[in-house]
Amino acid sequence: MKFLLVLAVLVVAFWIWRNNRQIGPDEGTSPKPPQPRASRTPMVMVACQHCGTHLPESEALTGRLGAYCCPEHRQQHEGASR
Repeated sequence: MKFLLVLAVLVVAFWIWRNNRQIGPDEGTSPKPPQPRASRTPMVMVACQHCGTHLPESEALTGRLGAYCCPEHRQQHEGASR
């Protein structure tokens, strides 16, 4: 019985503490709406002529026969087509 009484006193004390504490500048106000993401222009994607992997055009290696994802694929594909 003592345990229940102590538990009840602690719950009431916690409830009073939560309701009486000072509200800071960030609390108690309505939350700010999320900021819209900065719109980005879509990237042009190209496929590697050797393996077909799509990658941004700015990261692709350009060869005689098209775009490649790495120097090894450019060398293998252009060497095989000679």
